[in-house]
Amino acid sequence: MGTTFGLYTCSALANDGYGPLNIYSQSPLQTNVLAPQIRSGFSLHPDQYELYGSATISSVWAITASYELDYYQNQLSMGGKWQLNSDWQLDVQYRWNFAANNHLDKPTMAFHDMVGIDQNGRAEADRHRFVIDMPAYGVQEANFNGQTLGSAITSYLQYQAYSDESHGVSFGLSLYYNDTSNGLFSASRFEQSGQINYGYINDKHAFDTSLAITLRETPTDFESMPFRSSTWTFGASYRYQWFEHHTLIAQLTINQGLLDDTSEFSKPTTEFVYGYRYTLKNSAVELTVVENMFHADNSTDIALGLAFRYRFGANA
Repeated sequence: MGTTFGLYTCSALANDGYGPLNIYSQSPLQTNVLAPQIRSGFSLHPDQYELYGSATISSVWAITASYELDYYQNQLSMGGKWQLNSDWQLDVQYRWNFAANNHLDKPTMAFHDMVGIDQNGRAEADRHRFVIDMPAYGVQEANFNGQTLGSAITSYLQYQAYSDESHGVSFGLSLYYNDTSNGLFSASRFEQSGQINYGYINDKHAFDTSLAITLRETPTDFESMPFRSSTWTFGASYRYQWFEHHTLIAQLTINQGLLDDTSEFSKPTTEFVYGYRYTLKNSAVELTVVENMFHADNSTDIALGLAFRYRFGANA
């Protein structure tokens, strides 16, 4: 049985208690399927609740000899988690992805110039396009500004297997449903995942890591895409409480490529997230920047996020 001495119940520890960032994968395929999030190895206090909401804007640019993706992707999510007792936690989230002009092309190009990253042809393309052209899969979409990309509900049930003042181990199961009648990327009807989470905390330093496997049926609205029926995910989150109300966060998430072919989408997506969290008595505000690394043509160029989290109930 889990104990109640975890990260969120030990007042001697200086960590802010909110765990990993509330951020979802921003890869153009991963963000519209079940992509397991990094979860804490620790529980909330029994009978504690958290409500949250987030908004993320991103710029998708993926140009290869076989496909072209150039559009803006935006994401709104809201949800809540409830610590049912010392062992069990339930998290339910709704997420809406849609295409709309967020004007990220220019700042993305400026950032690439500043850090010396190649523009990969972006400078030669028209600004603010909405294009998905993947002939090998029979997919050709254009001028879809304002359309829904995906609309999904995810439920996550977590069991606290062990925790003390420094270490926590939890297991979780996710069930995901994407509204297949709404959205360009509305794909698998149901998907499931299982994951194990480990957490460590030492004064102002905190670390969580998750390893997950996702199972899905392979049908998709893009019927010619050879989706893998199972994929793995690894994630790690490091947090440093800079001052009493200020936390700096760095996260890494690696998702196995969704497609079972030789394209860039068959290779792992590697997303680095840099975050800042400001905490008040019962709430937290998070600012995030997501940057794709290693495989430039299977994820977003850059994504910016804002999240708000509010806790109430026992010891909130």
